Amino acid sequence: MPVNILMPALSPTMEKGNLAKWLKKEGDPIKTGDVIAEIETDKATMEYEAIEDGTLAKIVVPEGTNDVPVNQLIAVLAQEGEDVKAAAASAAKGGPVAKAPSAVEAAPKPAHPAVPSVAREAKAPPVAPPPPAPSVPRRDGGEPARTNGRDSVATTASAAGRVFASPLARRLAKEIGIEIGRIQGSGPHGRVVARDIAAAREGRGLRALAAVPVGGPTPMVAPAMTDPQIRALYEEGSYEVVPHDGMRRTIAARLTASVQTIPHFYLTVDCDIGKLLQDREEINATAPEDKDGKPAYKLSVNDFVIKALALALQRIPDANVSWTEAGMLKHKHSDIGVAVAMPNGLITPIIRNAESKSLSMISNEMRELASRARARKLKPQEYQGGTTAVSNLGMYGIKDFTAVINPPHATILAVGAGEERAVVRNGKIEAAHIMSVTMSCDHRAVDGALGAELIGAFKSLIENPVMMLV
Repeated sequence: MPVNILMPALSPTMEKGNLAKWLKKEGDPIKTGDVIAEIETDKATMEYEAIEDGTLAKIVVPEGTNDVPVNQLIAVLAQEGEDVKAAAASAAKGGPVAKAPSAVEAAPKPAHPAVPSVAREAKAPPVAPPPPAPSVPRRDGGEPARTNGRDSVATTASAAGRVFASPLARRLAKEIGIEIGRIQGSGPHGRVVARDIAAAREGRGLRALAAVPVGGPTPMVAPAMTDPQIRALYEEGSYEVVPHDGMRRTIAARLTASVQTIPHFYLTVDCDIGKLLQDREEINATAPEDKDGKPAYKLSVNDFVIKALALALQRIPDANVSWTEAGMLKHKHSDIGVAVAMPNGLITPIIRNAESKSLSMISNEMRELASRARARKLKPQEYQGGTTAVSNLGMYGIKDFTAVINPPHATILAVGAGEERAVVRNGKIEAAHIMSVTMSCDHRAVDGALGAELIGAFKSLIENPVMMLV
């Protein structure tokens, strides 16, 4: 019997992918382990390996097709000894196929467990909204506010301190760390169902909550502007619509969820990097050469930043954590994500166990990861997870800024440009190389004093780089 080849889930968060290229043609023999296609995820381009022997009978989804849902049929494989034409015909007719291995089986194992899929319920047909309810008079004597049945029930439920939601929706909301009361339900009578959790993961269907007395009225929240409303503000023909790709949508969803669900606070310090610049110049000048006559390494300021942050987390282990509802994850190693700009977005490859690596190792590993990141060749385990991150805009001349925490991290360090500034030492004005850094902290996991200890440890290390070498 023919075998279905499905769009694989190549990362825990992948919902759709682009079928960039077929590396096999219809009629080609396939061996287990053969690379048959290239799949573009929101973060990288990855190879798709066959998990069965046979013949590629039918390509259902042509190369160049974008936004193919995970688990959608993309091709049919005829097993050894099977009629290839018959297998291809079964795909064309949409007939049953006896063996259909999961796409996840064909995908690389992720470094961390994936969020359970809500695709099945998310694809359920939307429930028709109830008919409009009559106007509800306002207590202040103003114009009556007309509300539909769903809003009325949702408001009443919220006011009573209760949210209607399916057990599956509650479980999924807890697993992705979103308060169930912040999710706008689309089920019967405003009930929150699994498809609403899927929308919330993309930053849609979330409502802001304000502190109100128990039993008090639910605050009215102005809805976000719709696409037609935004376009109506501009003259037709004065703009071009550039569709979002998968990476941009993922960045938007994750960062929207971050600022809506993580209570950020920020700590800024100025670091004197005069010694660092001197040491960096001496180290690079004495770097050994490889067989091609090139230096074996070339340290950047960012390499020192990565190492200093990694060691700071080891000095302040209570800040090397991730928040979960069940308990705090206290990490043993400092896995530092580093934001790398790429066309239409960014990605954060991770330097694992950075506290135990030399500056030269960090420098070479970071250079190699950044190169493959820009070519979209990173594997999921190379950019998923981590315990904190660094975002450095100093090379763009940015003096200081704040960065949005990348869940499940509890901190992120925003690094500005090193520049000569006037400072006062012993009552005299002197010139010094100063670099401003700002740490964003998740207040659920890192309190103000703890965050101050962490950024203080970083400052001590970055200003005295010899301490990183012992």
